[in-house]
Amino acid sequence: MNIILYHNPRCSKSRAALALLRQAGLEPTLIDYLSDPPSPATLTQLVKLLGIPPRELLRKSEETYKTLNLARADLSDAFIIDAIHQYPKLLERPIAVRDGRWAIVGRPPERVLELLDHD
Repeated sequence: MNIILYHNPRCSKSRAALALLRQAGLEPTLIDYLSDPPSPATLTQLVKLLGIPPRELLRKSEETYKTLNLARADLSDAFIIDAIHQYPKLLERPIAVRDGRWAIVGRPPERVLELLDHD
């Protein structure tokens, strides 16, 4: 089983998700998305795996969200994906991906354990 965790080591939810995966005997590949932002293609793949629109990956509490006026309903998915790529702090976290086939946003962190149920 291969788990990738899009991780922010400063985020308590992200650290908790990592600890839960390790307690389950897994050592995920960590991607510090702030220093290594996902490409637009990777973000597009993530939303596909998550089964959500890109807008749901936005952290609405971030100042950049307000500054860029990302609440506007007329913004395209491509615009939102590009904004997340350019400003990775906007990315909801943590995101865990299993075997490149399933993904989940770890909010609450215990949700990452749901990936263990997939075959």
